[in-house]
Amino acid sequence: MSTVARLPTFTSLDELTRFVTRRRFLYVRWSRCPERDLTAVSSTDELTGIRLPGLSASPLGIEDWWGERSADVWVARRLYDYCHLPRVKDARTRPWILHGSEAARGPDNEPLVRDVEPVGWIADCVIAEACRIVTAQPGRWGPLDRDPAG
Repeated sequence: MSTVARLPTFTSLDELTRFVTRRRFLYVRWSRCPERDLTAVSSTDELTGIRLPGLSASPLGIEDWWGERSADVWVARRLYDYCHLPRVKDARTRPWILHGSEAARGPDNEPLVRDVEPVGWIADCVIAEACRIVTAQPGRWGPLDRDPAG
């Protein structure tokens, strides 16, 4: 059994938030599986087909300007931004946490991460919890869904 297959699963937003506040250089990536991503450690720009110098991912680290605000809201928002991907891209797309170093920025200004160490899966119930937290916020916000029908 591969190391990736034995990755732990984060089963609550609170558990994931505690982890994020204790470790730096963490990212969330939405894809079919880390093993597949680690064969090339490269994403492809869907618009142009260009291979990118790292895996596109969303940073989880809490920025200093966030101050004393809820870390749960920060992490929830980072998860919520791409929660539409299983619906619009591939139903097998799942979120997972990785540790790595930023090599460059992609065409959407997203980090492109190298030296990737898979850390853990994120359970569906965590994504559902993140969606509840984000939609309960006072401002209007939606996932970064570019599908015109979405």
